[in-house]
Amino acid sequence: MPRLSDKVAFITGGGTGIGRACALLFAKEGAKVVVAARRMEPLDAVAGEIAAVGGVALGIACDVANGSSVKSALAAAANRFGRVNVVVNNAGAVVVATVEETSDDDWHRLLGINLTGTFYVSRAVLPHFRKAGGGSIVNIGSILGIVSRKQRAGYSAAKAGVGGLTRAMALDHAHENIRVNCICPSIIETELGLASMSRAPDPQAEYRKRAAEIPLGRLGKPADVAEMAVFLASDESAWVTGASFPLDGGLTAQ
Repeated sequence: MPRLSDKVAFITGGGTGIGRACALLFAKEGAKVVVAARRMEPLDAVAGEIAAVGGVALGIACDVANGSSVKSALAAAANRFGRVNVVVNNAGAVVVATVEETSDDDWHRLLGINLTGTFYVSRAVLPHFRKAGGGSIVNIGSILGIVSRKQRAGYSAAKAGVGGLTRAMALDHAHENIRVNCICPSIIETELGLASMSRAPDPQAEYRKRAAEIPLGRLGKPADVAEMAVFLASDESAWVTGASFPLDGGLTAQ
């Protein structure tokens, strides 16, 4: 039996990168999938890919930094499928800058998408989880919320906040059979993940350098994150909550 049979999953940032990989794998594992983001074109493309192989998916426009938009999107998902069992908080943004180089607008955008967006979605899904008898929130954090590197001040602060929110919600809602966990990837081969390297004088050399920093010798792939997200969304992880998992090829073990 597929690992996510009879589950409805709401995935933010679901049109590209990690979100798209999660959507495709969740559907393969039997879930009905709602992909949410600001742009409908990539969402429709992902929903079409899922439908083409016999899955069920719906794209919904949603700005995670807007609480009203989030509440409406989750209500639409529940109305369409009758319930919501899983949330993947994947929508994210990164700015390569020190504190001094980070503008007020960039700071508020980083916290608004990465941290406040996670808060809005997590808060809004709780009534739906209660109706379903429980649920699983899978937050996509970052190893830069655990350790850091140069010129990631705002991003590290936001992702560290996601880790703290994960632990707090896990304790607050464990008695309701609501689990909250966090995946903390190193750099992943997505448009967002590769953006910082594109600014280097020699992007290919920078790519090789970053891959060489990782003990397993390569950057992560969206499918690597999706596989762990399926585990945390499924009943296989029924006794796992409040945990943050480095997914980094051994980088933070050094």
